[in-house]
Formats: sequence, structure tokens, C-alpha cells
Amino acid sequence: MAKSMKKFRETLETFDNTYPQRDYTIEIVCPEFTSVCPKTGQPDYGTITIRYIPDVKCVELKSLKFYLQQFRNEGIFYENVTNRILDDLVAVLSPRWLQLHAEFTPRGGISTNVLVEHFANYDEEK
Repeated sequence: MAKSMKKFRETLETFDNTYPQRDYTIEIVCPEFTSVCPKTGQPDYGTITIRYIPDVKCVELKSLKFYLQQFRNEGIFYENVTNRILDDLVAVLSPRWLQLHAEFTPRGGISTNVLVEHFANYDEEK
């Protein structure tokens, strides 16, 4: 893993799930996500919505905010940033299920939404 990618992931902190015996969904909406288009250098804006069923760990929100802010100057395509955030959250949380929906604002008359999911049992069998 590239050094910058590892540094990003290390920003994420967790805390113990007090109710690991119960399936419940946590939804986090981050309406001020920004990154940079690697082709044009123009800023990209979007809303990141994270839904997950925790196992033994939950993500600490302040660390998530700092993690997402690191993408402000990162040249990365929509599809790549969405999958990278999912990979980092799965690596630190090991959730039962996690869905990440990235809705980017239109540029040039085109808007893009990227939806990725992680299923603990399915992904571990691959």
C-alpha cells in the first residue's frame, strides 16, 4: 500500500460497539466532501453517505472528518475515491455490512453517483 494511502487510513479511529450482539444500522452523512479531478485539477464536491452494521467496532466521527478532509488536495477519480474510502473503513471496522454512496455535484452538465457495498461473509469467501 502506498505511503499516502496508509497515512490516510491511520487517521481513522474506532471505539468499542457496546451492542455487538445486535444488528443495527449507523448512517453518517458527510455533505461537504471535496477532492480534485486528476485530469483537470478542478475541485470535485459531493456528499458521502456511509451506512454500516457494526460488529465490534464503530468509527469515531471526528477522526472520520479529518480522514475525509485529507482528500481535499488528492487528485483521484470519483470511482477510486469511493472504493478507497470503503476499503479503509472495512479495514479498520470489519463491519458486518457497509454501504458507501458518493453523490458528486454536476460538472459540465453531468452528475455522477457511485455506490459500493461490503458484505462480511460474501467478501471473506472470495
